Amino acid sequence: MTDKPTPEDLDAIALQLGRTPRDVHAIAHRCPCGKPDVVETPPRLSDGTPFPTFYYATCPKLTGAISTLESSGMMAEMQARLESDLVLAGEYRAAHDDYLAARAALGMDVPEVEGITAGGMPDRVKCLHSLIAHSLGAGPGVNPLGDEALAALPEWWKAGACE
Repeated sequence: MTDKPTPEDLDAIALQLGRTPRDVHAIAHRCPCGKPDVVETPPRLSDGTPFPTFYYATCPKLTGAISTLESSGMMAEMQARLESDLVLAGEYRAAHDDYLAARAALGMDVPEVEGITAGGMPDRVKCLHSLIAHSLGAGPGVNPLGDEALAALPEWWKAGACE
């Protein structure tokens, strides 16, 4: 479930990012602490720049935990499984299709990002930040590798609010 960002949300996101957030369309997920931790961004920013990353993780505690997970070798293991497990490959392609459909629902035609999602989908695993953001934004059961990576994270919100 997404909701429109409030001025308080945008202030929180600015603190999280250390800069003014650009073109936040919606809050795709809230951390258990109540702050936004994943936003939806339109495929074309207001300055005209194409932007394929529809789901974007903003919370520094979340992104830090994901960075630690990326350095663990998880992506290489996932990539190997993706290449040998046809069921997983099909589920991952379906996650790619879900990502494209969610972005297309905004009704913006952006040829520069047509067919492009994030995180390496549908054939590679190259960014757990994007895959986890997709899992948090779309909900469980949509992105199998994002769900798997999310389950491996520590409870990042336990050390206090996400800014």
